[in-house]
Amino acid sequence: MSWIFGIKPQPSSVPTPPDDPNRNPPTPADEKQQQKIGAQSAYTFDSTALERAAQAAKTLEKSTNAKQALELSRLQELTKQKEYDLQQKQLEARIAAMQSENVRVAEEERRKTLIEETKHARARADYQDQLARKRQEEEMSMKARMQEETLRRQEESVKKQEALRKATIEHELSLRHKYDLERIDADVRAKARAARDNRDVNLEMMRASEEERRKTVTEQIRTTAGVVGAGLSEFLSDRSKIMAAVGGLTVLAVGWYSAKRGTGVVAKQVEARLGKPSLVRETSRLTLFELFKHPIASVRTLFRAREDPLKGIVLNPSLESRLRDIAITTRNTKRNFGLFRNVLFYGPPGTGKTMFAKSLARHSGLDYAIMTGGDVAPMGRDGVSAIHKIFDWAQTSRKGLVLFVDEADAFLRKRSTEQISEDMRAMLNAFLFRTGEQSRKFMLVVASNQPEQFDWAVNDRLDELVEFGLPGELERERLLLQYFKQYIADPATSGARTQRLKLGDFDWLSKMKQIASLTAGMSGRELSKLVFGWQASAYASENGVLTEQMIDTNTAEVLRQHRRKMEWLAAERASSSAMALASVTDDGESAKQNH
Repeated sequence: MSWIFGIKPQPSSVPTPPDDPNRNPPTPADEKQQQKIGAQSAYTFDSTALERAAQAAKTLEKSTNAKQALELSRLQELTKQKEYDLQQKQLEARIAAMQSENVRVAEEERRKTLIEETKHARARADYQDQLARKRQEEEMSMKARMQEETLRRQEESVKKQEALRKATIEHELSLRHKYDLERIDADVRAKARAARDNRDVNLEMMRASEEERRKTVTEQIRTTAGVVGAGLSEFLSDRSKIMAAVGGLTVLAVGWYSAKRGTGVVAKQVEARLGKPSLVRETSRLTLFELFKHPIASVRTLFRAREDPLKGIVLNPSLESRLRDIAITTRNTKRNFGLFRNVLFYGPPGTGKTMFAKSLARHSGLDYAIMTGGDVAPMGRDGVSAIHKIFDWAQTSRKGLVLFVDEADAFLRKRSTEQISEDMRAMLNAFLFRTGEQSRKFMLVVASNQPEQFDWAVNDRLDELVEFGLPGELERERLLLQYFKQYIADPATSGARTQRLKLGDFDWLSKMKQIASLTAGMSGRELSKLVFGWQASAYASENGVLTEQMIDTNTAEVLRQHRRKMEWLAAERASSSAMALASVTDDGESAKQNH
């Protein structure tokens, strides 16, 4: 109830916080002002407080709620006391926090001091290590210089010894040469003196020796002539010996000539029937060398059953129907011993021309032989003989032969417009001569990417033209599925476990359909390489698993390369068209000038 009497409560004895080092110290003027205020407050008495207290006491005595008011005062005093206690505890907590902060700051300073000491010690150790390394390097360099100096001195000593030895040898050789010359001179002089002294004796000996040799040679000639003359006279006098000698010489000449010519004829026949011409790259016709080299495969080839001509070949339905008709016609022609028709396969590369030619031969019961037009041009003058040899070899086929000429436009170009050499012209004429009539022994199949470059006489010898176009979307999907089974599915389900290819978890059927829609303009060979690239990427991965991401990445790269190739092809065609147009213009101008 200190408020009733106007008495201010004494401040609690709380220790003052430590001075802040950053706070400015009090000045002497501030200290004097504080002392003055304290002196005035010590001698001042407030009487109004007593009056208020007396008035409050009277009011409280008259009030009916005096007890409640006293209780309320007491509770207020307790509340004030609690607040003072709380403030004291807060001050104590602040003091404890400040003490802990001081401890933390001290520990931080000590830690920084230790770090600096560690850095200093490390720097001192590094410096000492550098000094030690420098001393070691200087010692090593000094040792190396000493070794180099020692080696230099040794080399100089060896050089001096070698020079001294060489000078000694040269001196010995010069002395020996001098002594040899003197000895030879003395020998020559002695021989000359002896020859002069014995000249008469030597001449007499030479004269006697030559006389004896002349007599011996004369006697030999007389004896030989007598023997030959006697034998010849006896031979000429006996008619039977003359006839026997003439007959023997005749038989010997005939035998030598027959052996020489007969060996060549037999070799040609053996080569024509059992050998393989140099222009043939691949053939199913058995040769003696192949029979001995691969006997099991050769026997299997002999007893292999006929297959579907379009097995493994994916083409559009109309082309498949036409090729199947050609296969049936060829088979019936062979069965009925008819004349084979010559066929031209033309279209972009990689569309199945060579594959169908092989399948056509197997289905028809014929052998096949593949030659490339690019192999003919480098043969030069031997090209005509090689072309005749390959057609002679085809004529000797017992089963019949499908002669497939790939890239035929390389040597069957137009003679009128193309600048071809005389050898190429002769080879073209030989080819035209051998294909002028139909044959029962072989069927000619010509393949080309540019059939418009053929000579007109070549086109006249072709009975049927078949265009192999690029596969459509449905054909591309079938090709992708076929190659996926060949390169991905079969290796993933067969073979050794350590070499088995693994396939990721994705819908590969829908993926093949999606890729078929993206690969427009690609040939069957390009699609085969695309799927083979997927297999290579899977084998090259760490776990050997083919994922959908691998397929997408490889496909995008192949499509980019395909577009680049198409750009090159378009540029080449544009350049060729420009050159052809310029040539036609020049020809027209020259014709006008001549006119």
